[in-house]
Amino acid sequence: MEVNKNFSKKASEDYDLVQLAKVGSQAAYTAIMVRYREPIYYLVLKMIRNESDAEDLSIEAFEKAFNKLGQYTPEYAFSTWLFRIATNHCIDFIRKKKIRTTSIDAVNDGGERSGYGIQVEETTKDPEERFIEKQKIGLMREYVEKLDEPYKTLVHLRYFKEWSYDEIVLDQNIPLGTVKAQLFRARALLSDLIRRSKKSI
Repeated sequence: MEVNKNFSKKASEDYDLVQLAKVGSQAAYTAIMVRYREPIYYLVLKMIRNESDAEDLSIEAFEKAFNKLGQYTPEYAFSTWLFRIATNHCIDFIRKKKIRTTSIDAVNDGGERSGYGIQVEETTKDPEERFIEKQKIGLMREYVEKLDEPYKTLVHLRYFKEWSYDEIVLDQNIPLGTVKAQLFRARALLSDLIRRSKKSI
């Protein structure tokens, strides 16, 4: 497949990384995420204006892109293709959110009047809720154990031992950007594991 001759140096490097990722190079996946984690995050954040959702959607956008690497053609720069996937994913999210908001919040009282219901979240958890939460934590640990290194160790340090990024950098002797990118990749891998597990049930 012929590569676009007008590619910049960065676009050519991206293409080489994509080829390595296609054959399973975790280092290539990490390098791609180091390059584009922040640009994708800020693109998503600008569209949906919610930091928590932006982080999740960024991970999902990378996951979609990595699952579709076989469909990427070097007619366009990889960054263009990646940003298009992230943008389309956000548009889908916004559409679904609007539909969900309408269907959940709208209250129809026998057709005579309509209003909006407000669900108040309880601040205390009953024993059943605490039991379910423990089960979820236990299940998540099982998924984490299925990850390859260094993802398993990084997730354990960051989320189970609650270490700061600086503590992880010192302990693992790797750059901060690499720590963040590999944790980002780890979350994407966990998301994929959970999704495939649910499909097999």
